[in-house]
Amino acid sequence: MIMNRKKINIVLCVMLIIALNACGQSKSNNKVLTASSEDAKTFPEAKSNAYWKKVLSAETYEIMVEKGTETPFNNPYWNNHEKGIYVSAATGKPLFSSEAKFESGTGWPSFFRPIDPKAIMVVKDNSLGMERDEVVERSTGLHLGHVFDDGPAPTGLRYCLDSYALKFIKAK
Repeated sequence: MIMNRKKINIVLCVMLIIALNACGQSKSNNKVLTASSEDAKTFPEAKSNAYWKKVLSAETYEIMVEKGTETPFNNPYWNNHEKGIYVSAATGKPLFSSEAKFESGTGWPSFFRPIDPKAIMVVKDNSLGMERDEVVERSTGLHLGHVFDDGPAPTGLRYCLDSYALKFIKAK
């Protein structure tokens, strides 16, 4: 019986590590970098990190500015099945629709396409010793999540986003 519990605990730990790496991000330093929220040349509505710290909640700042990640299966929207749209938690701009949301099994809200592809930008993310495609808000450069090529039809994409980078507006 004790041996079975040890095996179960090991399997659960491995699954947790895999889940965290599925959409995980690492913190960035405070230097101005290309594809950062302070890069005014690339992002027309870029603001200083000090500004974002004043206007965003602590959780949202951690995700969007410091490029952190939230716990899978324990965030506001991973299991939201209501109809509506998901807007940027920073600017309120529409980003994704519940019509494009799907169950990815990762524990984060996942979508197969944005409302308007011009509202987001995909940039390279070389954190955690791997290269991934990071999704940022085009106007500000703020981090939203990552995009992977293992999503459903019709796009084959999985926009794996952090709930705290979004606000949900329920359809009327």
